[in-house]
Amino acid sequence: MTNTTKGYYGTFGGQYVSELLIPVLKEMEDALEKFTHDEGFQQELKDLLKNYCGRPTPLYFAQNLSKELDCRVYLKREDLVHGGAHKTNNTVAQVLMAKRMGKKKIIAETGAGQHGTAVAMAGALFGMETIIFMGELDIERQASNVQRMKMCGATVIPVTTGSRTLKDAINGALRHWVGNSKDTFYVFGSVAGPHPFPAMVTQFQRIIGDEARYQILEAEGRLPDAIVACVGGGSNAIGIFKAFLKDEEVKLYGVEAAGKGLNTKEHAATLNRGSVGVLHGSESYVLQDEFGQIQEAHSVAPGLDYPGVGPEHSFLHDSGRVKYESVTDKEAIKAFFALSKLEGIIPAIESSHAVAYARQLSSQLKTEEVLIVNISGRGDKDLDQMQQYLT
Repeated sequence: MTNTTKGYYGTFGGQYVSELLIPVLKEMEDALEKFTHDEGFQQELKDLLKNYCGRPTPLYFAQNLSKELDCRVYLKREDLVHGGAHKTNNTVAQVLMAKRMGKKKIIAETGAGQHGTAVAMAGALFGMETIIFMGELDIERQASNVQRMKMCGATVIPVTTGSRTLKDAINGALRHWVGNSKDTFYVFGSVAGPHPFPAMVTQFQRIIGDEARYQILEAEGRLPDAIVACVGGGSNAIGIFKAFLKDEEVKLYGVEAAGKGLNTKEHAATLNRGSVGVLHGSESYVLQDEFGQIQEAHSVAPGLDYPGVGPEHSFLHDSGRVKYESVTDKEAIKAFFALSKLEGIIPAIESSHAVAYARQLSSQLKTEEVLIVNISGRGDKDLDQMQQYLT
């Protein structure tokens, strides 16, 4: 279904980077190929995923939410991964690679702070010097995760340029990497960026969908009718979609952040409002003006306010295999509190976008139909921000 030759998904992807990074990316690509077939690496990663990350995560039948939505709703509980989000699946694998490659330092970008936290934890686990680039605005919004990164020994560098959010954190990390690539491994957090990052992160996140597939077959004796996941860069969504892409009867929905609404400038819905361009080393849909200048993205969810999206999502959008919708800040906030009060599960505000769209989608489903919602992270990090909306 997806042509990944030389890092391309159809016409999307590639390596639009400084020539200084080409050999570094090749080194990373070669290492990924090597460790994919290395039994020792795979066994150590399997052990870490089980005993450090806490996998497999449950596929929970949400009885109260199912009654409200009048269909059978299951939640894939990535919020229960150590660190509070799916990000740890990817970081322990990448940092294990870095350690085996002989790298001494790791760097990363972060928006909502979940990836930064997961990198900091993995850095502590493997004894690696860790530097996290984070937008100044996101540092203010996600103070608890900044504290967690520092407690794990990471250095957090505020990025004060541009929108001071995820896009600019990636810019800062890439600039640092260009000058320090010999002993430094860049732990990229999403399925965006230049090849081999999209393929690598997908490989380490597809465990979400692989687990969900056998779990739903065990629970229901059949595949789900639909799966919903939020999309910023898109790692949690690709992670759960990957195992179902060939099952045409399973409808897949990626949910972007509409911010204050798609008819305003304050949104982050790249696939709904963007056009094809190049951002952070790959070709995909991006938010840009008529002159090709990248526009700022806006969302109540710091992990979704990214003006790009992974190249495979761009391919899946154009092919029609995945339908990409969007919900507003207001709808996501409502869903945040609804799931908290119905199930005692406080979702990340990013994941709340998926919950919000699931509530809309349920009107199209029959009582016996099965819906899986990927809860990509927990909402502890958002409690301070959400207090203002508590009634």
